[in-house]
Amino acid sequence: MAPTVRLVFVVHDHQPVGNFDDVIERAYQESYRPFLDLVERHAGIRIAMHTSGPLAEWLDRHHPDYLDRLAALAATGRLEIVGGAFYEPVLAMLPARDRIGQITRYAAWLERRLGANVSGMWVAERVWDPGMARDIAQAGISWTILDDAHFKAAGLADDQLDRHWLTEGDGATLAVFPVSERLRYVIPFAAPEAAIDHLRFMATRRPGALAVFGDDGEKFGAWPDTHRSCYEEGWLTRFFGLLEANADWIRMCLPSEVVRDQSPAGTVWLPECSYREMTEWVLPPEPQLACIAARQAAEGDRRLAGVARFIRGGSWRNFRLRYPEANEMYARMMAVSTRLDRLRQAGVTDRQALADAELALYRGQCNCSYWHGAFGGIYLPHLRNAVYHELIAADLAADRAEGRTGPRIDALVGDFDFDGRPEIRLASDTLDAWLAPAKGGMLYELDLHAQRHNILATLDRRPEAYHAQVLAGPGAARSIVDPAQAARFKQAGLERLVRYDGWRRKSLVDHFWDVDVAAQAIIEGATLERGDFAAGEYVAEVHRSPDRIAVTLTRTGNAWGIPFTLAKSITMAAGSSALEIAYQLTDLPADFRQHLAVEFNFAGLPATAAGRFFADEAGRELGELGSHLDLPAARGLTLVDGWLDIQARLTFTAATNGAEAGVWTFPIQSVSQSEGGFELVHQSVVVMPHWIVTPDAAGRWGVTLQLDLGRGAPPITADTPASPSRSPA
Repeated sequence: MAPTVRLVFVVHDHQPVGNFDDVIERAYQESYRPFLDLVERHAGIRIAMHTSGPLAEWLDRHHPDYLDRLAALAATGRLEIVGGAFYEPVLAMLPARDRIGQITRYAAWLERRLGANVSGMWVAERVWDPGMARDIAQAGISWTILDDAHFKAAGLADDQLDRHWLTEGDGATLAVFPVSERLRYVIPFAAPEAAIDHLRFMATRRPGALAVFGDDGEKFGAWPDTHRSCYEEGWLTRFFGLLEANADWIRMCLPSEVVRDQSPAGTVWLPECSYREMTEWVLPPEPQLACIAARQAAEGDRRLAGVARFIRGGSWRNFRLRYPEANEMYARMMAVSTRLDRLRQAGVTDRQALADAELALYRGQCNCSYWHGAFGGIYLPHLRNAVYHELIAADLAADRAEGRTGPRIDALVGDFDFDGRPEIRLASDTLDAWLAPAKGGMLYELDLHAQRHNILATLDRRPEAYHAQVLAGPGAARSIVDPAQAARFKQAGLERLVRYDGWRRKSLVDHFWDVDVAAQAIIEGATLERGDFAAGEYVAEVHRSPDRIAVTLTRTGNAWGIPFTLAKSITMAAGSSALEIAYQLTDLPADFRQHLAVEFNFAGLPATAAGRFFADEAGRELGELGSHLDLPAARGLTLVDGWLDIQARLTFTAATNGAEAGVWTFPIQSVSQSEGGFELVHQSVVVMPHWIVTPDAAGRWGVTLQLDLGRGAPPITADTPASPSRSPA
């Protein structure tokens, strides 16, 4: 009898919270449905399938018959339903209470909807931390799958990876399966016979060996050109046919069967890790390229081949270092999680409100917008917006649970973003404003309660390793799906649009420019900062009254080496949707003449979209929100978004010297990578009022601004063209 191999085949289907219906529908039609069609037609195929919670809920609303088909296959023993954390968070970023809550909540949902007895789970992005083992086991899970990279990093040899193992944490054990990187790359991108050949090699090396495939289901139809190759050209039919034809020695098993029938190889303590590519993506561009080059050099050198497995990059957590925006979302999420835990301990009586808050928190933990690699991730505004939408909703539900109603205003001071320095949160019944005194005194989050929208969910433009390919132009860049193919440039001229920001794209960012600087120089980032205020440290004071709170931020700095003091105060009132902002410059010499610009950014208000536009004081439209405006004298400017029902009205008083504000506007657009190629993504709208500052006789200069974030935008009707162009997650 020929040597046998056991094959565990696990498919992971996922769509993030906040993704567009049409994107998910396309993935359903091109990947999920045809894949299931083929599985049903091939009686010899047995698989395990993980469908993430956000996708499962979407399918239950739009294609409930698909879930019924999964349940029917599971009942025959041909398919195992794989659980997971409900809203696909990276477990390593969650406190234990939320890990366990997410896992048990989804297991209960799958049992209720599919009749599934869930014993195993998918770990999002296979990001592993040794401290997770106990929480996963406590949630009732007995097995999971990780990459063979995890096991190699623990020192296991290749011939030890053809079986399952145990891992242990705090006395709890968990079975773990090593996913073959070789199979991940062969299926479905090489000939089907290549996968069979690899299985034959494993069977010959050790009869009864275990081979594990586990990867994204979207690669079977939703990734570029894979629907054609998998279905129209028949790759998947041929592969399934080969598995059935070789069933005498390839035995397809379900993971729970292996755990039940086979003893583990032993116990291994896996280090903090993820799949190889993830550990590279988390590094900054230069170290990332150096890590890849070092690994490839080691793999090609017989003397170093044995150590190549230990050359890996960084910790997934450091995406929060690479992208401060990810840390801001994480910090916001942790603030909500901590608050809900406190309410549970206090035994609040409104259990429904608390349950609503917990559900929104879990949805706001969906991993995709907290990192970036080969897919859009944090670069996709609609995913960031969705996370903030849920976290704001969770806070509002917590307000209900506490019985907090009516006009109110609070100020909280603490190290909210874990940088060792205090931030300030102004919270009213209508707005939440988060200030960072140590980082330019910037306003870094501004939540609109009615719309559940953070208008400062912005993203800075920064270097990425793949920008070298973009700068080389079309034809030189390689596809991440098939390196033999040229990468697609979704817009012409992307190589000329790669730009990087020298400061945070937030609000209340204080710039001093050359007096005669041109707007285009500001837009292109070609001008130099002449002051030290944009990123400097401010001293904060909080002034409280019963219905109003003001924060004064003060810094003694310089512009062109001339010392002076800049103070800005931000006032919020209970029941109001406005921020009152006052600037005061003091200790100015008599001949002082400098160009002050205060930067505001507005996120989630897309450019080139109907129903979204600039308007002047009289309500006249000045152009869509991607417009470059250069207004020489303005008393105000409004950003209108009829889709979100937002009117962001910024108004200015005449300055101390009588000068009116000039206003520049322009979009912030990043060049990023997705599975579909390279693309230009609108991130925010800059509105930058600016003045030539000259002092009065006392050496002072001041101006007052107001930002009113009201509702009442022109309604969107059936005749309004669709919301802006969108990119898949």
